[in-house]
Amino acid sequence: MKKILVTGGAGFIGNHFVRYVLQNRPSIHIINLDLLTYAGNLENLVDLKNNPRHEFVKGDILDTNLVTNLAQDCDAIVNFAAESHVDRSITGPEAFIQTNINGTQRLLDVARNLKTKRFLQVSTDEVYGTLGDTGQFTEETPLAPNSPYSASKTAADLLCRAYHHTYEMDIVTTRCSNNYGPFQFPEKLIPLMIMNAKSDKKLPVYGDGLNVRDWIYVDDHCEAILAVLEKGRAGEIYNVGSDNEWPNIQIVKRILTQLKKPDSLITYVKDRPGHDRRYAIDSSKIKNELGWRPKTSFDEGLQRTINWYLENTQWLNNVQTGEYKKYYDTQYQNR
Repeated sequence: MKKILVTGGAGFIGNHFVRYVLQNRPSIHIINLDLLTYAGNLENLVDLKNNPRHEFVKGDILDTNLVTNLAQDCDAIVNFAAESHVDRSITGPEAFIQTNINGTQRLLDVARNLKTKRFLQVSTDEVYGTLGDTGQFTEETPLAPNSPYSASKTAADLLCRAYHHTYEMDIVTTRCSNNYGPFQFPEKLIPLMIMNAKSDKKLPVYGDGLNVRDWIYVDDHCEAILAVLEKGRAGEIYNVGSDNEWPNIQIVKRILTQLKKPDSLITYVKDRPGHDRRYAIDSSKIKNELGWRPKTSFDEGLQRTINWYLENTQWLNNVQTGEYKKYYDTQYQNR
């Protein structure tokens, strides 16, 4: 591949993927399309400002003419662009329908019309719903989304499946567990807890704090996406996880320990509606077929993440706009 269009490349996972490809594939040129909504941030890309192989364009994936022009000579489209915050989907589902479903459909039509060689859809394990105390999600697990966010991602995945079968397009899909690392927007669990703990603010924990997630360091996820982009079989889905399950409350307590803050900062708040109890990913397919393995231990990744947020207070200050603070108050202060 010589040129790829990355949508949503100023967001958390997207900016890491852009940087990972530029560092590890010196022949690839990236066109990076992002609308720069609340979670997309040009400060995430400041170190790439003068990179001749990185071209940033502010724009909407719903703008078919723009996307067509940008994708004209691209070998692949990698779609990160999505509304991804579950709580926001509960209070306002419409934006998720527009971006995650309609936006994906328009990208697929552009790829179909241009005969783009490969389309990669970046999805989530949340499309599978929730697990009990045992078992893991496989690529064959029935789709059972439980939030407007996960329902919109499920619809996008099914569109990808349909376009592959109907139009014989080369489409691959990745479904990953919870990511963490630098540049993550501070509505998500780990950066929110780091941010509050360092300022001696209350740490809001949903319900009893025993909801379990499989956590993967973001760069490991990006390596998996690149492996699927380059070597994945057309029409296939690849689960990406790290066998690193933790209840939310234990994550919170680990952060407090690292920052030498007391557990008394923890405050339990009313649970999120429809909160899935447990996610766990079986990644044996991508490991066996493509040879991918996660490299970052949770101890190493969490410490690296905490250090980054402590060292980048200006970035944190800049993303905490009035809109973010209003949203934060709505979600946590009044529970």
